[in-house]
Amino acid sequence: MSKENKITGKTVDFAILKRILSYAKVYKGNFALAVLATVTFAFVSPIRPILIQYTFDNFVTKHNAPMLLNMTMILIGLLTLEAVMQFSDSFLTNRLGQNIIKDLRIQLYKHISGLRLKYYDNTPIGTLVTRAVSDTEVIADMFSDGLISIIGDLLKLFVILGVMLFLNYRLTLIVLIPIPVLLFATYIFKKSVAASFQDVRTQVARLNAFVQEHITGMNIVQIFNREKAEMNKFDEINTKHRDANIRSIMAYSIFFPVVEILSSTSLGLLVWWGGREILQSVTSMGQLVEFIMFLNMMFRPIRQLADRFNTLQMGMVSSDRVFKVLDTNEIIENKGTRTATQINGNVELKNVWFAYNNEDWVLKDVSFSVKEGETVALVGATGAGKSSIINLLNRFYEYNKGSITIDGIDVRDYELSSLRKNIGVVLQDVFLFSDSLANNISLNNPEITREKIIESAKIVGAHEFISKLPNGYDYNAMERGAMLSVGQRQLISFIRAYVYNPRILVLDEATSSIDTESEKLIQNAIEILTKGRTSIIIAHRLATIQKADKIIVMDKGEIIEMGNHQQLLKQNGQYKRLFELQFKEEDSISS
Repeated sequence: MSKENKITGKTVDFAILKRILSYAKVYKGNFALAVLATVTFAFVSPIRPILIQYTFDNFVTKHNAPMLLNMTMILIGLLTLEAVMQFSDSFLTNRLGQNIIKDLRIQLYKHISGLRLKYYDNTPIGTLVTRAVSDTEVIADMFSDGLISIIGDLLKLFVILGVMLFLNYRLTLIVLIPIPVLLFATYIFKKSVAASFQDVRTQVARLNAFVQEHITGMNIVQIFNREKAEMNKFDEINTKHRDANIRSIMAYSIFFPVVEILSSTSLGLLVWWGGREILQSVTSMGQLVEFIMFLNMMFRPIRQLADRFNTLQMGMVSSDRVFKVLDTNEIIENKGTRTATQINGNVELKNVWFAYNNEDWVLKDVSFSVKEGETVALVGATGAGKSSIINLLNRFYEYNKGSITIDGIDVRDYELSSLRKNIGVVLQDVFLFSDSLANNISLNNPEITREKIIESAKIVGAHEFISKLPNGYDYNAMERGAMLSVGQRQLISFIRAYVYNPRILVLDEATSSIDTESEKLIQNAIEILTKGRTSIIIAHRLATIQKADKIIVMDKGEIIEMGNHQQLLKQNGQYKRLFELQFKEEDSISS
């Protein structure tokens, strides 16, 4: 069992509890009312058995029908009051829990969305889904069935015991004889269920991660005929999840019958001893009935306390997991004060070194500049460092040495959101949400009107194919744009970049996976998009970048050649060899 999932034995971690309760400060009125309802209910509960004892001894045995009716009406009123308080207690605690997890989820999602990409490289998405959904639900249970309910149950238990001792200490001591056995059984149950519940949470996280990852990559699973193998893996994880749940079910299945046996033992002792006292005229029949009711009221919170303490402990575990994500410092520092509202687009890299891990350098002493309105192309083999340059420019990752400036100002000195607002990126693998095409283009930005979307689509050359789709711009692209072709998704991403009107445009392998007909449309869109903008194009097909102002050839993180198309061909170097090799391949394919 990992350190994160290890059972500590601590029911309450006060540091975590204090942090959780800090979220309740905003709802202190709701919290105070919930506590008040719980405390009031605990003190009101013993009144009913006392009234029944009084009614039984004074009106039932003495055949006083009118007063019996009056007392019955009073008892009905008291029951109604208890029902109202029980409703208030349940509603207020649940509402408090839901409000707190709403705020916590918002904070968690905001924090996750600000984490640097390196964090996602090492963390399964399904695990984060578990933290944001399942674990926060468990935290809500801390308030609805945990902390406040435990306070109420303990208070009710002590109040009932106090009243019982005050009314008849002999009967009270008799019914308490099985309690030591019950406390021991409760302790064993709590430990057993805590272990199984933690195992359940761990297996839920594994299930979420596996299902999310494999549904996303289902095409790879089917292409390589791995359905059976992956099904076996899923079956193994699912079996462990089932077994963890069965262990908790087993604990409940043993504990509750034990509680019932001990409760019945207390009841038997009470009837035996109370019957003797009635025969000796020491105790009344009404008091025996009263103590039977007290006994039921006493065992109910004892039975529930073990479960509530487990709920509280599971809430602590889930809180700890959520807080570990919130405390993750894998964020891009946003200390910049310059607002990139009117940048020109002069980009310069000076002696930039970058590594994803330690000093395993991906970029080595890279230097080049792009003037305002120029188009620069980056070419080279996979792993040469081309995409890393784009990630550094957008500050998705931080460079280790050197400097990257825009208009002579270090990118770290710009406010992060304003910097990224001015850099438009079109990726090879276009991500579309399960939403309308219009919303995928505007990303639900209210400043981008439907008219602007349609106008941009016409300029880019995508209006015709969108108009032919069912519902046009309201057509649902489905998850990841599954209902569109690669070329159509790419055109949507071009429109998305165009409507945001960035000063710097980045095209990352935007034409590498499309057919010839789509490539013509996209080439036209590229010419429109790059006009008047500083553009950086990562290209696989060299035919698409021959008009670039500057072409940079990279190999193993270093710049090995730089110049325009004609200059590089004259150098008789790596670019020329790549160019000739690519055109020979295309000629052989066409022939």
